[in-house]
Amino acid sequence: MTKPLWGIDLGGTKIEGVILKSKEDPQVLTRLRIPTEKEQGYQHIINQIGTLIELMKKESGLQPTAIGMGTPGALDPLTQTMKNSNTTCINDMHFKRDLEARLELPFELANDANCFAVAEANMGIVQDVMPNARMVFGVIMGTGVGGGLVIDGKVWNGRQGIGGEWGHSFLDDSGGKCYCDNVGCVEMVIAGPSLERFYHSISGNNLNMKEIMAHYQANTDPHASAIIERMLHFFGKAMANLINILDPDVIVLGGGVGNIDLLYTEGIERIKQFVFNPRLDTVILKPKLGDSAGVFGAAFLVAD
Repeated sequence: MTKPLWGIDLGGTKIEGVILKSKEDPQVLTRLRIPTEKEQGYQHIINQIGTLIELMKKESGLQPTAIGMGTPGALDPLTQTMKNSNTTCINDMHFKRDLEARLELPFELANDANCFAVAEANMGIVQDVMPNARMVFGVIMGTGVGGGLVIDGKVWNGRQGIGGEWGHSFLDDSGGKCYCDNVGCVEMVIAGPSLERFYHSISGNNLNMKEIMAHYQANTDPHASAIIERMLHFFGKAMANLINILDPDVIVLGGGVGNIDLLYTEGIERIKQFVFNPRLDTVILKPKLGDSAGVFGAAFLVAD
């Protein structure tokens, strides 16, 4: 028997909720958003989630049996407390337990990268191109670098809740020290701000990635050319490392840096240089769902 899927995406400025008709027919029945107002604290966030659920019930005439939620940060499987969230008031808190007690509903939590990956795997670009894919890795390359792993349509969180945290594996010492206290993380080399900092270090100018790309395409700025070459080289290495370990069927590239078309042409050629195989058979795709992936993926967390 099919059932509606309820999902909530908890962001720093807004909380968005969606009800999808079913796993097999994921059309949107209801979609609403309200402000997070995180400056008012932990209990207020929980109350706002409760308010949103009530609004969704009223608009749809439906009652949830379970709710999936995309969160900033992750739930630690051992301590059952939140960690690594930039909404800092939920860190070290029993967020899942407190939600369930307050709202009298079961919740399934996953971070934003996992929600991106599970959405694109179940109702996004993967369904269009390779619907029988068993392992899908969703990459986030933007202000940070992250990832989410989906196996047979389900998020793989891992024993420590860090499954898919590709952005904090080692890539190159030149990236410098990361906020995680390690040196040379993928995030410190190929995230947008990291590339912009490196451009400043060699040129003395402050440009964003869009401007750097424009200079590169105009072929008038040797520093821009150096930064794009750096991005391609280390993108190839980092992706090859990921493929060598997991060998996924599909990788979907999300985030602002992931929008750079060059990654799907020259970037793929660089992966071929480093992957431990005579060919690159991994299918690498642009995402389909855009900003909707987070809340859609949250809903799929409670799909049977």
